[in-house]
Amino acid sequence: MASGVGSANPVNPQEIVIPAELRPLDGRFGSGPSKVRPEAVAALARSASGYLGTSHRQAGVRSMVGRLRTGLRQLFSLPEGYEVVLGNGGTTVFWDAMVFCLIERRSLHYVFGEFSAKCAEAARRAPHLDDPQIVESQPGTRPGFVAPGDCDLCALTHNETSTGVMMPVERPDTGALVAVDATSGAGGLPVDPRAFDVYYFALQKSFASDGGLWVALCSPDALERIQAISRSGRYIPASLDLGVALEQSRQDQTLNTPALATLFLAVEQIDWINDQGGLEWAAARCDRSAEIVYSWAEGSPRAAPFVTEPAHRSRVVATIDLEPRIEAAAVTRTLRVNGILDTEPYRKLGRNQLRIGMYPAIEPDDVAALTRCIDYVIDTLESARGGD
Repeated sequence: MASGVGSANPVNPQEIVIPAELRPLDGRFGSGPSKVRPEAVAALARSASGYLGTSHRQAGVRSMVGRLRTGLRQLFSLPEGYEVVLGNGGTTVFWDAMVFCLIERRSLHYVFGEFSAKCAEAARRAPHLDDPQIVESQPGTRPGFVAPGDCDLCALTHNETSTGVMMPVERPDTGALVAVDATSGAGGLPVDPRAFDVYYFALQKSFASDGGLWVALCSPDALERIQAISRSGRYIPASLDLGVALEQSRQDQTLNTPALATLFLAVEQIDWINDQGGLEWAAARCDRSAEIVYSWAEGSPRAAPFVTEPAHRSRVVATIDLEPRIEAAAVTRTLRVNGILDTEPYRKLGRNQLRIGMYPAIEPDDVAALTRCIDYVIDTLESARGGD
């Protein structure tokens, strides 16, 4: 279904007013950047005079980096020897760092959407590496696991943000490292750290912060690989050198000035999740929101989950197709003018679709309210068209 399908509505979507009693208390449902809890923003404001605009080499910021690393160790129950490494940039930067510092010669990539494809492309374009092995499936599905053969790194994606498909994190029975892009999955989906060597993510999704930093949870084998390649003589730009990032992280700092607000907001979110019950609590909360959305879509004559296999449907990002006669763009425009934000589909997927973030910061009750608002908007648009 291509977007923009259907006849023009005689009513201006921007003039539809959703009754206040139907609306969510917080209208942010973006898939990244995602909702930032007001309590975290208030905490940042209270701390601003002694934190924002201060040196990242001094105790104020370094203690925040230390809290981030300690909080993530607790959240993910990291085994002995695993370390939390962080650096400037986001996941896109980490793909380049992975190409320089984690892949020895050849990697295997599971591709099932825009972001898993970009990771594979980074490896394909690297002149010092052999062409990667690609295992691909169509958007809305996920590929099956294969033997990695001569590949020394397997690149997985825990949650494909563009399509709303999640993939299990599994370790092949070989010596290959397992590197998992967990940008939209980390903090909202359960994971066993013994199944990965590198679990990397940015902080603007489940961790309810802004962009500007990447974080990688690294096993002893991954740390050994990073240090060996760093010593090998391979050219590595300093800003992408995971060996440098590891040294700096062990000192609770980054090579260059980090995004201080991003760091603070992420720590607030991590502490909040840990205080509520940790990753198990966060995943259960996301499950509740996902059940609300998918049950609504399956019971609606005008909507359906884009991902047809229930076990493959993301619990943190839902993609919902609308019937061709209902213009998704009109629905999202109407929601936006009513303060309900960022329900648009991923732009390159090109479907008549809604995409709904369901991260831990988002209240399940607000997700339920969103479904009622969508129904109200569709009913109003359909009524204006005479219900054809």
